[in-house]
Amino acid sequence: MSRQKLYLIDGSSFLYRAFHALPALTTHGGEPTGALVGVGNMIRKLLKDEDPKQIVCVFDASGPTFRDEMYDQYKANRPRMPDELRAQINPLLKLVETMGIPLMREPGVEADDVIGTLSRQAEAANMDVVLVTGDKDLTQLVGDRVLWWNTMSNERLDAEGVERKFGVRPDRIIDFLALTGDSVDNVPGVPKCGPKTATKWLGLYDSLDGVMANADKVGGKIGENLRGALESLPLSRDLVTIKIDCELPLGVNELNLREPNKEELIEFYRHYEFRQALRELEGDTGEATPGVAPKALEEQGAASVTAGVELQGKGEYSVVLTEDDLAELQKTLTGAEIISFDCETDSLNPLRANLVGLSFAIEPKKAWYLPLTHRYPGAPEQLPWERVREVLGPVLSAQSPPKLAQHGKYDIHVLTRHGLEIGGFAEDSMLESYVFDSAAGNHNMDAMAKLYLGYKTIKYEEVAGKGKKQISFADVMLEQAVEYAAEDADITLRLHKALRPKIKAIPELERVYTEMEVPLVPVLCKMESNGILVDAGQLGELSRQMGRQMTELVLQAHEVAGRVFNLDSPTQLTKILFEELGLKAKQKTPSGKPSTNEDALEEIAEQHALPRIILEYRTLAKLKSTYSDKLPMQINPDTGRIHTSYHQAVANTGRLSSSDPNLQNIPIRTEQGRKIRQAFIAPDGWTVLSADYSQIELRIMAHLSGDEGMVRAF
Repeated sequence: MSRQKLYLIDGSSFLYRAFHALPALTTHGGEPTGALVGVGNMIRKLLKDEDPKQIVCVFDASGPTFRDEMYDQYKANRPRMPDELRAQINPLLKLVETMGIPLMREPGVEADDVIGTLSRQAEAANMDVVLVTGDKDLTQLVGDRVLWWNTMSNERLDAEGVERKFGVRPDRIIDFLALTGDSVDNVPGVPKCGPKTATKWLGLYDSLDGVMANADKVGGKIGENLRGALESLPLSRDLVTIKIDCELPLGVNELNLREPNKEELIEFYRHYEFRQALRELEGDTGEATPGVAPKALEEQGAASVTAGVELQGKGEYSVVLTEDDLAELQKTLTGAEIISFDCETDSLNPLRANLVGLSFAIEPKKAWYLPLTHRYPGAPEQLPWERVREVLGPVLSAQSPPKLAQHGKYDIHVLTRHGLEIGGFAEDSMLESYVFDSAAGNHNMDAMAKLYLGYKTIKYEEVAGKGKKQISFADVMLEQAVEYAAEDADITLRLHKALRPKIKAIPELERVYTEMEVPLVPVLCKMESNGILVDAGQLGELSRQMGRQMTELVLQAHEVAGRVFNLDSPTQLTKILFEELGLKAKQKTPSGKPSTNEDALEEIAEQHALPRIILEYRTLAKLKSTYSDKLPMQINPDTGRIHTSYHQAVANTGRLSSSDPNLQNIPIRTEQGRKIRQAFIAPDGWTVLSADYSQIELRIMAHLSGDEGMVRAF
């Protein structure tokens, strides 16, 4: 018979890690749930994948511990727990108990000490132990029967694994931690002693005692630091040593997984809006949930289910996670009249983006999301891209069924880079909107859905956060990801069905759309992926030249002004021009002060030499910062070329625009501008060809007006 296996979950470790790894999720009522969902997902996945019989979840209790008595500065550097995290602790404790998992919080000690004690008791009882944690301190407990497992990264360490990772055996982790110290817990350690140094010392002298005994042999500044820390090192060792003899209310033979209280769990999941957990649980009970379609739920790990979800009347969206799901999706797509598809990635740059997932729709209000690389705590197993490409590649690369996307050029780029060529690309909802009414404003999905469907879409910021706290889509949980991503494919199809008939009804627009705009997409794709070669060395030399010229202009400005000042400061410039030099301002700012913008300086350039010097300085500064400095930074390291983006649906006139960088706006009227253009080069054996219409707008005006003078001129 196999030995019993006890799972010791470090709840406190995962609470903090989930809180910082996930966005600030809240319920519709404003209750924070990010850490709650993250830890809940991790535990549910563990229960599904491991099927444990003996398990316990351990959390830190409130109040001081014996280490605070040992050292009054212990953990003094830790910031106060955020209120939004504190608010999730009691709900999490309730969730754990309701799931049937034994719970421990012992006053006077830390969660690590409870885990350490249980680990040693389990070993003595001839049980195997799995330490479910991300805390490296607990690796000191690893042994023949004790495994350290970080479920977030799926890293599992036995004794050999600990030595490979840290360079020391598990029985030397305490000495290792005592030497390196811990700034978060305020364990002193040896100043400036990092992991490599600690490993080196322990390799030479075997133990902390050996290192201390040989401190005089260590040279340099780090040797001085070691000798200065000799008095505090025993304290550091005591602080990082996990206690293994706590008095606990339950023994290891009492830590058995119980049947969950399903009624309370359902109430909990509904209250905190755990949609996926609720679907999974009610798939077991056979009960129906408002807003959840009655579709068979498969037990494939926590959050690993395929379920149809009616999202506030938005549509029935499914997530694809198993081979059976993939086969069913392939069959569905093959028989479709048209396939609407969309890529979810980790970057807005299609030539650098990694694929996170794919969404598909073949009829309105029904869509699928196929996740590939979601990596948040407790994320389910996902199908590998190679397998997805093998199964779906033939239907997506075939000319039929036709394909539809919103701004399909981006998705084609991404999939091509991932080894899948899209065939039969025939429709683009962004281009449909643009052709139907180029002046309608923004042709992005959010604006179009509101304008043509009266529909409010889910914004990216709602699932990934914004600003500095915005996370990658790979870190978005499937509960949110499936709603957002599947909606993209669904709304794209709905927009197509709303706009395509409008274009077909007008032959001129139909011709522009089918013969010009859509066929142009693959052409622009190739232009963008080919990129253009630039001479980075020539641009660097040009930057240096302009830098020297700017320095000369600064000295000239100081000389004619009669004093030193900052040419980039409008306040100082205003004072010198209009107060000290007494020039008469021709323009004013909205607040009534004299203006120093380019037009204003041009108007007063006849009054004094300084305005002209400032204008020359600004011209050089703009050219240098915008082009000669910036262009080399935009060279793709994989191709050695600059890859601009060409936009079909921006300019009202129908012409293309260009960005990142704007290659349609490289200056030509100045000597420096012409030198910048000369940095765009062709490889050996090739030539750069420039082609342009001559005054096309005026030629059209001559044709439409029939004006004899204009017709004669053009």
